[in-house]
Formats: sequence, C-alpha cells, structure tokens
Amino acid sequence: MSAAISGMGMTVAPQAMTGASMHMPPAQKMFDLFSQIDTSNSGSITKTQFELAFNTLNPPSGFKSLGADAVFAKLDPKNSGSVSKQDFKNGMLQMMSQIRQQRHESVAQATAPAPAQTIDANLNELNQLVVGSNINTTA
Repeated sequence: MSAAISGMGMTVAPQAMTGASMHMPPAQKMFDLFSQIDTSNSGSITKTQFELAFNTLNPPSGFKSLGADAVFAKLDPKNSGSVSKQDFKNGMLQMMSQIRQQRHESVAQATAPAPAQTIDANLNELNQLVVGSNINTTA
C-alpha cells in the first residue's frame, strides 16, 4: 500500500503525476490532477498552487527537466497568473505529446548510424558481393 503525499492542506495520491493509474484516459487523469492541485476548488489553479504540487509530487522526468516555471508558462501563455481546468488539460496533453515526440526523435537519432557509417557499410557489403569481378565500389 502506498502512502499519499500531503502538505499545505493538500493530499495527493502518488500515482497522480507518475501515471500509475494507467486505466484512466489521459484527459481524465489531467482533470483529476487539476482537482488535486486546485485546493481552493476555485476552478483555476494559481502559479503558487502549481509550484507547490510540482515540488511536492513526482512529475515525469520530461516535465521535471523543464521546471515548474517553464511548465506553468506553457499552461498560462497569456501570463494571467492562473490556469483553468480546460487549459490545464489541453496544455498538459500537448506538452506530453511534445515530450514523447522529442524522446522518440532522440532515440531514433541515438540508434541510427551516421550517414558515413551507413555508406561505408553498404560499400563493404557491395564489395563482398562483387569479389572477383572488375567492379570497383570504393568511394
């Protein structure tokens, strides 16, 4: 059994930002997380509420690497100082998508051979096929 995280009148289950509640649709997860951060039940969260939750909870590494200020700035592009439930959900889902895309691109770049290595490997394979012929495949 895991313990809840509490502080400043806020109790949040550990799975709230870690994604442990995998059976719930992402939009519902964001609405639930918003409700846990909106400790005043005002229908919007302030930067202070968001920072407290960000520092108290265990956000995914992609969000953690951005930092609370940068994440909140993306959720509140008009710099109003608060974020509605709908804007929170839309912004978080958009950032999650961008983080996933960046990770996918990073993995693809890390595993893809450099172009020169690919050309050399292809030339070597071609050379092995034409051994004994008069074809020169060196670059």
